[in-house]
Amino acid sequence: MAKYKLGDICEIVSGSTPKTTSEEYWDGDLKWITPAEIKDDSYIVADSVRKITDAGAKSAGLTPFPQGTVILSSRAPIGKVAIAGCEMYCNQGFKNLICSDKISNKYLYWYLKGNTEYLNSLGRGATFKEISKKIVSEIEINVPDVVEQIKAVEQLEKVTRIINWRKQELQKLDDLIKARFVEMFGEPKTNPKGYPVCEMSEYIQFLTSGSRGWAKYCMDDGSEWFITIKNVKDCHISIDNMQPVNAPDNAEAKRTKVQEGDLLISITADLGRTGVVTREIAEHGAYINQHLICIRLNKEVLNPLYVAFFMESPAGKEQFESRNQSAVKAGLNFNSINSLRLLVPPMREQIEFVEFVHQVNKSKASVQKALDETQLLFDSLMQKYFG
Repeated sequence: MAKYKLGDICEIVSGSTPKTTSEEYWDGDLKWITPAEIKDDSYIVADSVRKITDAGAKSAGLTPFPQGTVILSSRAPIGKVAIAGCEMYCNQGFKNLICSDKISNKYLYWYLKGNTEYLNSLGRGATFKEISKKIVSEIEINVPDVVEQIKAVEQLEKVTRIINWRKQELQKLDDLIKARFVEMFGEPKTNPKGYPVCEMSEYIQFLTSGSRGWAKYCMDDGSEWFITIKNVKDCHISIDNMQPVNAPDNAEAKRTKVQEGDLLISITADLGRTGVVTREIAEHGAYINQHLICIRLNKEVLNPLYVAFFMESPAGKEQFESRNQSAVKAGLNFNSINSLRLLVPPMREQIEFVEFVHQVNKSKASVQKALDETQLLFDSLMQKYFG
């Protein structure tokens, strides 16, 4: 297998930005792309958010790159990659690669996709990291014959399609739960079924926020868990990447240790993320940090999972936004939580909804397992071809 420097098998081109204050340079017909438009799952891109005019292109000394060019962001951030689906222009945040006949553009795309960390390690600059044209041109890549390149691309594309299908299945299952919530209880903001509307404070039996300054207790071999805001989202508490902790034997730890059925809500940064403590988490032993609040509800009247889904609905999210205590840094206090209002359907209806959620979650677990297995296959293929 031959090894080449990218500068020997690709023409490397960049771009620039026409003067933004000159109206005659903008809102034309020429596609002009920026790194912000390249997403993690971008592959073929054939449009841009902003367009420039012929006069704008000439003023900035821009020349278009052809369809099939591998688009590589070189700063803010480094390593976003896609393939141009048509002739395009770009700003100065790219070092794009026009491939020769020695290398397939799709093969190069997957190589760059799998080497984001390496590309970032090549970044230079005091204010922000950037990879220069010279740096990109010196990158070496193993290049098999074109037949092998095409075979690699076909396998990676096939597995990627399966991964995307699995992700879509998970999204549809999430959407199914949300649709069932509205079907059973109606739109919460209009309350068409006339359920009682009550403040959360009427049913809170225990309310506390988490601990600060627990970094000294966080250990790789910790026997319990420290739940942070990243673990709480979409009515669920993820145990992936849970921080191990050896909690102290004191009143602070006893206060912030969660129990099965506790409702957790984020009260800083991304307000209103919810999750309910499962038996697994409670039996393992877990504590919350200062960005979360723990609510122990009267379970004879309110099921905590029902409350979590209500608070994740538009009616709940609007309340979090209206109670935000700061224009600079998002935050909620105990009064804000106590004053949250929610519909209180009969318990039998709440239980019916929760049982539906549990059944859907079983399907989600099966799909997630299949997704994880497919992701492992994808990773092994990337290692095989580019490792």
